[in-house]
Amino acid sequence: MRALIVVDVQNDFVPGGALTVPDGHLIIPLINRLMQRFPLVVATQDWHPAGHASFASSHAGRRAFDTVLLNGGEQVLWPDHCVQGSSGAAFADGLDTTAFAAIFRKGMNPAVDSYSAFYDNLRLQNTGLAGYLRGLQVDELYFCGLAADICVHFSTMDALREGFTVNLIQDASKELDAADYARTRQVFAQAGGRLLAAAALF
Repeated sequence: MRALIVVDVQNDFVPGGALTVPDGHLIIPLINRLMQRFPLVVATQDWHPAGHASFASSHAGRRAFDTVLLNGGEQVLWPDHCVQGSSGAAFADGLDTTAFAAIFRKGMNPAVDSYSAFYDNLRLQNTGLAGYLRGLQVDELYFCGLAADICVHFSTMDALREGFTVNLIQDASKELDAADYARTRQVFAQAGGRLLAAAALF
């Protein structure tokens, strides 16, 4: 069975949000149409506690998009975003959430960032998504959402490592940085992922 994974289409990632992905809102109508084409739709939601270690506001003298060492690894510092229970953490206006069979939240460990839908960035904890999908005999995944070069990318790469057949719907995803998105798409394709346009599913 195949499933659509809708990654982090939340208010803080669309125009007007704390960490805006350029034109992020434009993919919402297309995602709504795509959801009608799948027997299973699962969403992810960035869900940070206040004062998360990845927030620039948690580091004195640092600004958003600075890079620091955190837990032995390089960490980009972000504006405060998707704080649990906030309006910014809610799904974006216009997104048809009634299609979601399940919602998997990530980024809840205050000391560790979490881009992937499957694992935190240090791979200390998993979200349970892989087990949920296997339990439903899902073997092929299609990804869309925000941001294409960060959370969508890390999710697709972990999905490949978990043994799923993985597709990235390019025009149903939007990136934070165009050059980085070009790089991550190449990495994904070289790892065995498939790049496609939404038109292939209609």
